Amino acid sequence: MSVSTTASSGLQAAQRQLDAAASVIARQPLAEAAGPRVEQADRATGGVSTSLRSDASASGLEGALVDARAATYAFQANLKVLRTQDALLGTLLDVRA
Repeated sequence: MSVSTTASSGLQAAQRQLDAAASVIARQPLAEAAGPRVEQADRATGGVSTSLRSDASASGLEGALVDARAATYAFQANLKVLRTQDALLGTLLDVRA
């Protein structure tokens, strides 16, 4: 299981969640417009996989805004993991050189 693979799949999942939230927000002027929801599942090899499903019970604009904020935090966290891995790898290479 690679840290970069896990973080990359987390970035992709966060992007997909943000796209789904944006779709709900964009449809908001429409009456009772239910948008897609992102379901995430752990992969056996590490990381997450995503799938879109239509959710009639979605909580509307409020839920979409919360999903967008959560996606932003998830994206930032996974990006920090990638940056930390890069810094550690650079330190390891400096020590071995």
